[in-house]
Amino acid sequence: MRILFVCLGNICRSPTAEGVMRHLVEEAGVADDFVFDSAGTGGWHTGDPPDPRSREAARRRGIVVAGAARQVTHGDFYEFDLILAMDRANLRDLRAAAPPDATAEIKLLREYDPNSVGGGDYDVPDPYYGGPDGFDDVLELVDAACRGVLADVSPA
Repeated sequence: MRILFVCLGNICRSPTAEGVMRHLVEEAGVADDFVFDSAGTGGWHTGDPPDPRSREAARRRGIVVAGAARQVTHGDFYEFDLILAMDRANLRDLRAAAPPDATAEIKLLREYDPNSVGGGDYDVPDPYYGGPDGFDDVLELVDAACRGVLADVSPA
């Protein structure tokens, strides 16, 4: 299973989701069954590492957030089975960019969070312009949703 996590600039939310998901599949002993990556709908931060505040919030939980920012490419819509957007704006941008014959399923990450289902709030808020608490809040939301992803797509 190949999963791509997408936010706006690929330095906060999507690399956090990628790091959380890597951590969860390693804990579950199913890491060999998955490939993960993250990207942004915009290219402003291409080549930059994840935001230090994201890395620090994750580090405190024993999670590694690493990599370099990149922008979503045409090929991503074919190379990944599942593309998970962090918010409705990202979802809209992804659906607008997706080729008509794209094979990836495009959804919101929090659609997999049992606490979000039916509540209507599926966005992972962007913590970039806020304080450090926002990065901890993102980790909580992303962790719950990634656990749902793993439960849904993990090999039996």
